[in-house]
Amino acid sequence: MKPDYVRPLDLRQGRIDLNHGAGGRAMTQLIEELFARALANDYLGQGDDGAVLPAPAPGERLVLATDAHVVSPLFFPGGDIGALAVHGTINDVAVMGARPLYLTASFILEEGFPLADLARIVHSMAAAAHAAGVPVVTGDTKVVEQGKGDGVFISTTGLGALPAGRKLGGALARPGDAVLVSGSLGEHGMAILAQRESLAFESAIVSDSAALHGLIDALLAAVPGVRVLRDPTRGGLATTLNEIARQSGVGMQLDEAAIPVSAQVAAACELLGLDPLYLANEGKLVAICAPEDAEAALAALRAHPLGRAAARIGEVTADPQHFVQLRTTFGGQRLLDWLSGEPLPRIC
Repeated sequence: MKPDYVRPLDLRQGRIDLNHGAGGRAMTQLIEELFARALANDYLGQGDDGAVLPAPAPGERLVLATDAHVVSPLFFPGGDIGALAVHGTINDVAVMGARPLYLTASFILEEGFPLADLARIVHSMAAAAHAAGVPVVTGDTKVVEQGKGDGVFISTTGLGALPAGRKLGGALARPGDAVLVSGSLGEHGMAILAQRESLAFESAIVSDSAALHGLIDALLAAVPGVRVLRDPTRGGLATTLNEIARQSGVGMQLDEAAIPVSAQVAAACELLGLDPLYLANEGKLVAICAPEDAEAALAALRAHPLGRAAARIGEVTADPQHFVQLRTTFGGQRLLDWLSGEPLPRIC
């Protein structure tokens, strides 16, 4: 036996212990045998405390976004916390109109967590980053005592490049603008709830977790003048539109019949007394554009696999009270207020 022999990590039966976050040999072994192998790229391979990255093209600006992920359960239909951490942060950068370039990842691990589950999460994260073309270039790992965490928490930060002259933001909506969504709503929130509560529906509801930068590229290529993009995550469509209405100093008028909600999510919401307009989405987009651009924007969204069910759901109104109102299928009016409380905690 070689004098410096170290037994490989037992990725089938092993568990995280405090030594994996202590900065010594065990932590180095965890990083080298799991994280570095799964997430391998030239920048991560530098092996230093930070990644040295090329500067963006002249005239481009940088967009930086960060997000923490504490979803429970860690694995759910359509994804897991690893892929979700990649998709969520890429989307936060992309809705600013930027091209996502790099990610960082920080893991908080609980003592006793199975290495097999951690490996599954890290490999899922690597696959999502590879598919999106956005590498994880640096990261960190910490371990907390058993009972002081909940398996795995992941924080990710994304860096993107914003082309010269491009301007989008929540304060840019104008009365008369069209409000669009890229697809059916509420699937992520309902998928998490069903998995958490062991609810069995006739058809499985799958999370819509996805990276949206390709869809956004197609949209902005067709309609460069899109004013607002936002991914309706926590709080769902209703809360997202309230945020935009307040930022822009406008109101919104929506048409309930035009809002896409799958039959499975609608039935589950009716059974559980939930409103799909307040459920989280992790692969959907809200876009606001001038009314004359709406058809071109819809065509661009529907031509992409992630936007086939895109719909025009309403318009921006002049309203000093910034109300978001819904024209119901029965012909009445309903106020869509901000989300009050948290009906589904730890959704992302």
